[in-house]
Amino acid sequence: MEEPKEIDKTEEDKPLKPAEQKPSNSTKTSHNRMMQIIALILVVLSVGFIGGWLGAGSRSYQQHINGTTDVSKTTVVAEGDLISNLAKEVGPSVVSVSVKTQRNVNSFFGSQAVQEEGAGTGFIISKEGLIATNRHVVPSGTKTVSVTLSDGTELDNVEVVGRTLDSDPLDVAFLKVKDAKGKELKPVKLGDSSKMRVGDKVIAIGNALGQFQNTVTSGIISGYGRQIQAYDGDGTGGETLQNLFQTDAAINQGNSGGPLVNMNGEVIGINTAVAGGGAQNIGFAIPVNDVSGMIKSVLEKGKLERPYLGVHYIELTDEYAKQLGIEQKRGAYIIESSNGDVSIISGSPAEKAGLKEKDVIIKVGQDTVGEGNSLTSLLQKHGVGETVELTIIRDGKEQKIKATLEAAPQN
Repeated sequence: MEEPKEIDKTEEDKPLKPAEQKPSNSTKTSHNRMMQIIALILVVLSVGFIGGWLGAGSRSYQQHINGTTDVSKTTVVAEGDLISNLAKEVGPSVVSVSVKTQRNVNSFFGSQAVQEEGAGTGFIISKEGLIATNRHVVPSGTKTVSVTLSDGTELDNVEVVGRTLDSDPLDVAFLKVKDAKGKELKPVKLGDSSKMRVGDKVIAIGNALGQFQNTVTSGIISGYGRQIQAYDGDGTGGETLQNLFQTDAAINQGNSGGPLVNMNGEVIGINTAVAGGGAQNIGFAIPVNDVSGMIKSVLEKGKLERPYLGVHYIELTDEYAKQLGIEQKRGAYIIESSNGDVSIISGSPAEKAGLKEKDVIIKVGQDTVGEGNSLTSLLQKHGVGETVELTIIRDGKEQKIKATLEAAPQN
């Protein structure tokens, strides 16, 4: 089985694996098999991304049950009514996204420009027309973007405000409707994704198959803290995505960028990827808390700013800790500079805060690094200009350092 291609991580705050680290054959085979079935969820007419995606939320339905009525039947009816009400409440804030893209493709006749059309989903985050979606819904080379509201109104004066770099583990982009044609735009309510637990019920709303607008599906949160290697439908465009929700809700092509909603009608995730290769009901979503800093920058400043610290690190495991000869087994270990690669970027917030090589960052504020929460993901909960307290291990001793986050350099 061919080794899955990993994306070239050129951006700061990305985990790096020690060059000498090699997995066993059995681990490698299992890893390859799993990674090859993960794919991004976008309908692309000429290339064929696969897609769809779902979310999380919970509430007890016992208060709806009448003691004189069959409990199981009443519970099903109550849950069905709740999902129906949530769909009516959130649906007007969900839009279908259509894009036209141009990319160069190498062929026997040389490099040729290929026109592509794609469809995905987004959701309104401000009444002024700001929309959140996935980066892969509006890929590099996007020429035009239009959105369709839940009532069928097509808005074609739409611009891409910003998108994370292709090497970024957060697959996020933001759009802005320039002319709403007099339509009132209803923003979603954002929830707290940290409160979600395995088993919590959720619904997903999206542009299924690129043609069935505002399709609603339901399920539960099956897991969290997942890290995957995601690919386009044609097996290209591999990228590492971190700290994702896993859901069993039925998902379809075209759901990329749609909201994952809890039982209070709040968006707690952005639907992003789905497992293929015969897998059943395995989808992934970005927790909304992980992009709250970016949402804040877009809402307040009208542009996308991604906070960064400016370190190169690896995520510690038992095996890495043993290899490095350190007792700390979880956290973000700042690697030693070698072969021209620096561990701490010159002039970065990390350097200004006094971080050093071999430091292990174990907490960002009250959030623990590791067990599904990477340093990169935790930093995204904060905004540019915000001062965060880092708990580190240095020379075997715990200490605290404060760092003021800055905007990540742009290509």
